[in-house]
Amino acid sequence: MARHAVLQFRPEKSRLKESLLRLRAHLEALRPHAPEVVVLPEAALTGYFLQGGVRELALTRHELLELFSELHQALGWEGLLDVVVGFYERDGGAYYNSAAYLELPHRVVHVHRKVFLPTYGVFDEERYLARGSRVAAFTTRFGRAAILICEDFWHSITAAIAALDGAEVIYVPAASPARGFQGERPENVERWRNLARAVAAEHGVYVVLASLVGFEAGKGMSGGSLAVGPDGRVLAEAPLFEEAALLFALDRERIPPVRYDAPLLSDLEASLPLLLPDLERLAKGGLKEVP
Repeated sequence: MARHAVLQFRPEKSRLKESLLRLRAHLEALRPHAPEVVVLPEAALTGYFLQGGVRELALTRHELLELFSELHQALGWEGLLDVVVGFYERDGGAYYNSAAYLELPHRVVHVHRKVFLPTYGVFDEERYLARGSRVAAFTTRFGRAAILICEDFWHSITAAIAALDGAEVIYVPAASPARGFQGERPENVERWRNLARAVAAEHGVYVVLASLVGFEAGKGMSGGSLAVGPDGRVLAEAPLFEEAALLFALDRERIPPVRYDAPLLSDLEASLPLLLPDLERLAKGGLKEVP
């Protein structure tokens, strides 16, 4: 069992130091619950809609680790603490929408760079950011995990790759402006909930969504963070439009029996070699009729 906390967080937009101070207060409040993994949203330290401000606020992964190691020390946290955090990353002359898995106080375990950059409607990511080029699972002290950032998760192929690569949990830092208010929840929140349940049930994985809240450029980030078990059942769910902490435990031992009863992932593994030629054909732009 790995004790988790999702922090549905509102950063101080474009004010890194102030956001870190607010984060410190939240972690201090969580201390009595002794979480082993804390999951934060996309762009959790700066806010999402930065546009050209990305260049001034982006961090290298080493700088990110240094900031969080200092925070870990300032809190006097006993023992290790794993943190999943979305941030704008600087690497040489390129900038990325990234999320890191940190094992505090000393190690960057993995950094995922967002592959699918929304550049439509209110979104303009590709104008300011470079695309990531990989989806890969990685090993933590609690087992195999993967990170997908926001729109990455809306494409079914990415979760399939993560699950095939051995992920037992998929962490999804997100920043989703509320839209569509005809039902009980905004339409985007309902879509996130349905996607998380479907992905979890199809692949027999845990899905942990950490969603930003707060208002930026007149747009309200909806929240609605949640955790879903490998059978597709919602384990914990946060309210809308306000900061919150979700506390829950992930039990890896639940995964094998779920996958035994619904062996969709093993069927995909067995059939993947048969599908690879078509994937390669499509990657090369081949749309011709196949006999």
